[in-house]
Amino acid sequence: MKYALVIFETDESRRRIRADRAAYRKEYEGWIGGLAAAGKLVGGDALETGDTAPATVRTTADGTTTVTEGPAHAGEETLGGWFVVEVADRAEAVELARSLPTPETVEVRPLLESA
Repeated sequence: MKYALVIFETDESRRRIRADRAAYRKEYEGWIGGLAAAGKLVGGDALETGDTAPATVRTTADGTTTVTEGPAHAGEETLGGWFVVEVADRAEAVELARSLPTPETVEVRPLLESA
């Protein structure tokens, strides 16, 4: 089964990145490398979260759209990226998420399998 591990940066993770980006990146990349070495990593991407603010586009039922500067949901946590993993079940996906050594929030979601 494929699951998305959706990564949300937190105030603490942003503080650690600002303090020592190289050390933080090494820790994070070690985790990703472990997923790949175990044959669990399908893919993923990080989002630019430091220099460029997102734009949010909302479309209503009548087709009207509005564009605002900033994330869709403001708060401490910021969408930082995602990984897709291939695992036996949800429990394994949760364990992989729990093994992330950096202070982010990880949302575990099953991918919709195509017919």
